[in-house]
Amino acid sequence: MTHPVSAQSATLSAAQSADAPSLYHLRSLLPGMSPQEHGFTYIDLDRPTVGSGRLDGWLLSVKDLTDVAGMPTTLGSVHRAYVAEVTDPFIAALEEQGAQIVGKSAAPELGLRVDTEPVGLPHPDNPLWPGRTPGGSSGGAAVQVARGLLRAAHASDGGGSIRVPAAACGVVGFKPAGEQLSVPGFITRTVADAAFLHNLDLPAVRTPGRIGMLSTPLFARTEVAAPMRYALEQARAVLESRGYEVLDVEPYPQAAETFEAFRRLFSAHLADLPDARGYAAWVREMGREVTPEQLAHARAHAAQLPELLAAHWHVDAILTPMLAFDPPPRGHFLSLPHAENFAEQTRWSPWGSLFNVARLPAISLPWHLRTRPQPVGLQLGAITLSEPQLLALAQELHP
Repeated sequence: MTHPVSAQSATLSAAQSADAPSLYHLRSLLPGMSPQEHGFTYIDLDRPTVGSGRLDGWLLSVKDLTDVAGMPTTLGSVHRAYVAEVTDPFIAALEEQGAQIVGKSAAPELGLRVDTEPVGLPHPDNPLWPGRTPGGSSGGAAVQVARGLLRAAHASDGGGSIRVPAAACGVVGFKPAGEQLSVPGFITRTVADAAFLHNLDLPAVRTPGRIGMLSTPLFARTEVAAPMRYALEQARAVLESRGYEVLDVEPYPQAAETFEAFRRLFSAHLADLPDARGYAAWVREMGREVTPEQLAHARAHAAQLPELLAAHWHVDAILTPMLAFDPPPRGHFLSLPHAENFAEQTRWSPWGSLFNVARLPAISLPWHLRTRPQPVGLQLGAITLSEPQLLALAQELHP
């Protein structure tokens, strides 16, 4: 089955009944789903595996900002679409280990927003909140995992783009540390799967540590909704019951400087974007205003940020909500003027980009409340912990 996903049905052959159960599951479900429901921009369930190893049997989609040879890459806009000739190295490594790539997942144009409303392509719907955004920019990936179509999906995170949709759709989103603002990763249903896909061995013995609980927004003035605060307090109680010291902390004095560094790092790499319109053009112009001196200062601030956070908070990890309020309706962000759109995105997720600037690992976990069916996304971010230590801590909240 190889086709653009604008077609909402597909023909199943008798031979497909012999496929592996998970592939058979996909073949049986996708024909009855719209692109808004399944989050794919392209499907190829017949793409052969090219290697074998630890990822044998894993079916993965690839975010539609990342190249897979022979598949179209839209970069979140029909105006930018092309057929890739070479597979991205991160994806090629997954294929070499046995993973089967089954298609591309929807993302907003160039991954610039925390919704998933690509230009000229279907906009995925939130499985938990019909009519609302699934978050972004890895929104298609989160939809696929939340609906049970895939066990995991490739994603990337340059300011919350793994963790925001994971929180909005009630699944797990792990952003590894990395060396750049944006890093590749996965959206999964469990912490264990995130660790496995990143080939991380979790410590056998629990790492004792101090956890800072931060409920005050870092990078925007916004009201934090009651369910997010309730979830935070419940998670705190669980951690304390298991012997962790949890301390209330407040924003650090240099938070405004960190967000300015994020804004400059985020936009400056688009300063030479040749073809841009709408929101992408606005971000490009923001990047063109960044001087070389400002960019150097932003990089210097990012480099010393982990040490600054550790010295100010004296904790090993930070616990925050991932989102300040529940997902807004689809179209909400794009209905706003560009500057207000950017500000509203920050109000929705006023903690996430800290860990991109600091190059520290962070994870969003679903926390279930008794008072409603939709979980709340909680974020754990490392300050001194390693990636395996952070994931081990996350398993205390999401076994």
